[in-house]
This record gives sequence, structure tokens and C-alpha cells, in this order.
Amino acid sequence: MTPVSIFNDVIGPVMRGPSSSHCAAALRIGRLARDLMDGEITEVLVEFDREGSLPTTHESQGSDMGLFGGLLGWDADDERLPDSAQALADAGIMLRIETVDVGDPHPNTYRLTLRNERETHSLIAISTGGGMMEVLSIDGVGISMDGGYHETLIWQSREADTPVCPTEIAAADKSVCFTPDDEVIVHELGDKRLIQIKANRFLVLDGSLATKHLSPVLPVPSRQNLRVPFTSCADMLTRDGNLHTPLWKLGVEYEMARGNFSECEVIDKMIAIVRILRKSIASGIAGTSYEDRVLGHQSGRFQEMLNTGRLLDGGALNRIVLYVTALMEVKSSMGVIVAAPTAGACAALPGAVIGMAEAMNQGEEEMAKALLAAGLIGVFIATRWTFAAEVGGCQAEGGSAASMAAAALVTLAGGTRDQAIAAASMAFQSMLGLICDPIANRVEAPCLGKNVMAASNALSCANMALADFDPLIPLDEVIDAAKNVSEMMPREHRCTSLGGLAITPTSLEIERKLASLKSRSCGSCGCH
Repeated sequence: MTPVSIFNDVIGPVMRGPSSSHCAAALRIGRLARDLMDGEITEVLVEFDREGSLPTTHESQGSDMGLFGGLLGWDADDERLPDSAQALADAGIMLRIETVDVGDPHPNTYRLTLRNERETHSLIAISTGGGMMEVLSIDGVGISMDGGYHETLIWQSREADTPVCPTEIAAADKSVCFTPDDEVIVHELGDKRLIQIKANRFLVLDGSLATKHLSPVLPVPSRQNLRVPFTSCADMLTRDGNLHTPLWKLGVEYEMARGNFSECEVIDKMIAIVRILRKSIASGIAGTSYEDRVLGHQSGRFQEMLNTGRLLDGGALNRIVLYVTALMEVKSSMGVIVAAPTAGACAALPGAVIGMAEAMNQGEEEMAKALLAAGLIGVFIATRWTFAAEVGGCQAEGGSAASMAAAALVTLAGGTRDQAIAAASMAFQSMLGLICDPIANRVEAPCLGKNVMAASNALSCANMALADFDPLIPLDEVIDAAKNVSEMMPREHRCTSLGGLAITPTSLEIERKLASLKSRSCGSCGCH
């Protein structure tokens, strides 16, 4: 498995939509599917397994919006995404969405069959959390594709006298030159053969072979034989030993190795994300609107009450609550957010970091360093487990965000490496078992309250860690415990809208009203 990247898997993507697992990942899957068809698609069949999460959530949580945008070749932060269904129809692409009984093991599985006048291809992919995805199959051939490589695919008959290894390919086509970082994988299936070439550029062949080029969809590219200094908290502590390097510096070291960046490049990339987040916070406080929405603009009123001294004295926590709610409102209005680590839990970490840093009169570089410390905690979580609520419930999203934010806040306070890790462990411990039960099938509530709870929890645990409270359980063991809890959690409590608050009478009534409103507004546009 390609090692986790802070910017690919943890702090990112920059996107629009209610859910990174649904919208951003689906968009990336759609982009790869579009490349598989050379950008020419006339018909798409989308199939979701009946026992997965997508039959009940694909429309309201952004899977449709993201997938359609990807099939059209758009980016994850494209302002046209809310209208992608109409744009797909306008492009003359016929769409069918069906529920099937196929027993897919992963709850976020997309089965696509794509056609144009010349050819038909199939693709099976999964969303793995936080906007990340993996292609599992193309045309029935088992394959692994994470969207980080330039992928060249070559189809051939097994009986054909055609090259199947780098030496043979280069001999057959003198213009092709392989490097040691290129990986060639030969997939056999019946009378067919699919040659997959993972590289940092496309291989352009002589045209005698059926070839496809699938472009990378991740901001930090993958490469063969890359090595990261550590993949678990225990490994990091062993390697760093008595140096007690600040956690943010270890985060920089990790991402320098993962992305082949300099230290300045890593910090500058995170500062750029900080600036996106601050802009989104300001737009949220100023006011947002969106028709298909459970909650309206509320953060502006909170700011007014805060400024006039009519709230209980929460110190910097009140500013954090303001920023968390503003970011959640931006997400719910299809504004630009950063999944950190997911869209459903996008506000707890940045709201806590930016709110506290401003209260401490710290600048954007300090905010970026705190987010890099948080990003490294996220690397440990994503490597051992998942950020997907469909797999782990909200403990995978809100719990991870709280853990990451706690480490970030300790970093802002100048705490030690071990204090930051202790805070991360304590914050995660107190959120084990948290279910995912979005009201009216929208990722707004109780997500708003859970983001506020995660940020508040992070602040409390950061202060406890700074006072040297003992977390007792090492962070890696807490992550493993959360994974074990998720395996015992009923499917209905893992982002299916089939349990918890999602099935209360009021939630169902809100969902009916929103469906009726959307139906009237869509008219005959073909959105449904």
C-alpha cells in the first residue's frame, strides 16, 4: 500500500460538498472513469450494493454530485458541482442508477459500466474515507489504483505475440524508455491480458496496442520505492528517542519523505491551506444560504452575542465554537472547505487551531505547524484504520478530528512531543463508540454539535496533557481499540441513515419536506 500522505489523506482535499467519503472520492472515481473512456461517454450505469451505505445516501450526501462532476472532468472545488446532474444531462450522457445484490464487502463501493459509440468498459472502485479511493477492478480484471500515478493500461489477447514485460515493450517500440521507478504489472484473465504501467508520466506507444492513459487525481503523486521514516506512533517514538523533536517537525520530516518536498515546500503548502480555511470561516460568519439544507445561518448570531458579551464566558473556546459553526455552514451551503480529515468532521480541527491561534496572537505559520502536528496524528490513524464513517461510525471522523486537534493545540502552546501525543490519545479515548446518524440524511446535524464537541474535547485534553495528565493507553492502541469497536457496531449506526437520530419521526419529516422542496425546484430537469 502506498504510504499515507498528510496532504492527500489527512488535511485535504480542498472541496465542495457535504461528505468527502461520498463527494470528493466519488469525483475522483468519476475522473478516472472518464479517462478510461478517453473523455467520451454516452451512457453510464451506476450500481450500488443493497447492503452498503450508498443506496440510502448517494443522493443526499453528495455521491451523485461528485461522481457526475468527475465524469464531466471537473475538480473537487468546482462551483458548478451542485448542478452536475443537469450538466450531465446537457452533455447528452444517459444515466441509470440501480441497487443490486452482489455482496460487496466495502460499504462505499461504486460499480460503473460506461459506454460510447466505440467501446464499453466497467470499473469497480471504493471510497476509503477522507476523499481517498481505490480502483479494484477494470473490465473484470482485479487491479489496484490509488489515483496517485500516471497509469498506462494496455489491453491485448493472451495469444497475441505482443510484449508483456518492460524489456519486450521497449524492444517492440524503440521510443519507449523505462526508468527504475516504473512498475509494470501483468493481469491475466481468461483469454485477455491487461498490462498496467504505474509511472510519473504516461508511456506513449506506437499505436499498435489498445492503450488508455488515466491521469493522477491526488495532489501529492505516488512513486515506486518511496520510504517514509515511520508509520506508527510507536515507530516514531522509537526512532526519535530522547531527541524529543516537536511533533510538527516530525510531521514535516514525514511529508518531506512522502512527497519528495523540501521543508519550506511542506510548510508553504500548509500555509496555503490555512488561508483557504480562514477565507471560508469569514464567509461562513458573513452568511451562507442553500436550499437543500437542514439548518440555516446561525454563526452570525453567535458572533453578535459574543461581541456584545451576552454569552457565558468560555474564553477562547467561544471563538473556537464560532469558527467551527461557520465552517460547518460553509460546507452545508456547498462552499469551499478542506476535509481535515473528512468533510463531515471538517470544522473541529481548523476551527480549534485558527480560533486558538488568533486568541494567542499567533500567525499563519504557527497555525500551519499545528496542522502539520495534527496531520501526523492523522497519518497514524489512516495507516492503521480509516476516516470513513461508513466503516467506523462517527468515532472515525469526529474521534479522529478531536485527536488531531488536541495534538495541534498542544503544539500551539509550545508543548512537548509527548504531551501532544498524550492529548491525542486522551481525546480519542473519550469518543470511542460514537455513531453516525445524520438527521434527514444530510451531513449537518448532529454533525454540527459533534464537531463542536470534538473541538471542545480537544481543548480540554490539550490542557490536561500540558499539565502532564497520564493518558494510560498509547495512541496506537487507542486507534486499534476504535477499529475493534467499529467491527462490533451495527451497520445501521455507520452512516446509513438507518439508526439513531436519523430515524426519529422529526428527522423523517424533515427529510420528506426537503425531498418535496427539491422535487418542485427540479421540475423536469432530470435530477432524479
